[in-house]
Amino acid sequence: MAKFFGNVNLVMLVGLLIAIGVMTGFDKYVPFDANSVFRWFHVFFGILWIGLLYYLNFVQVPTMPSIPAEQTGAINKHIAPNVLFYFRWAALFTVLTGLVVAHLGGYMVDALTFKGEGAVDLIGLGMWMAIIMFLNVWVIIWPAQKKVLGIVEASDEEKAAAKPRALAASRTNTLLSLPMLYCMVSANLG
Repeated sequence: MAKFFGNVNLVMLVGLLIAIGVMTGFDKYVPFDANSVFRWFHVFFGILWIGLLYYLNFVQVPTMPSIPAEQTGAINKHIAPNVLFYFRWAALFTVLTGLVVAHLGGYMVDALTFKGEGAVDLIGLGMWMAIIMFLNVWVIIWPAQKKVLGIVEASDEEKAAAKPRALAASRTNTLLSLPMLYCMVSANLG
């Protein structure tokens, strides 16, 4: 058992196989179609993205100033780049799968242009907040963090300038995550 649980890739593979079994086993109650599969992936990637956003904002960033300088290398060279890898790709796949779900549901254009009504406009608002958050990740946070973490060469001045930019974009995403989640959950478009 220790060998199984020690391999996160194997655990995820078995979890995926169980999920597929549940999806196909209950398909008479919930259709096992492209929309339901993309909706499931959308939720999975969204949990990964927002979970890492909250980890960074509530755990890692506030804790860093209290870590002795000689110990920050482990975080900056190993943990943070790995976290940011999953963070940015989860952001991309959350947005892409969400757009696919909206397209398959037939409301993507109406939602993004606010030409629907009620729940469609609410999901559209959530979609736009998620798109802004995604752009913050890829256009501001990731380029700044590459400098801060030494992944790309940058002067001390460039690193110092990158830190507050990344923090502001990350905190903007934290701020937007709450109304965005409300829109996504409350619109409940089948």
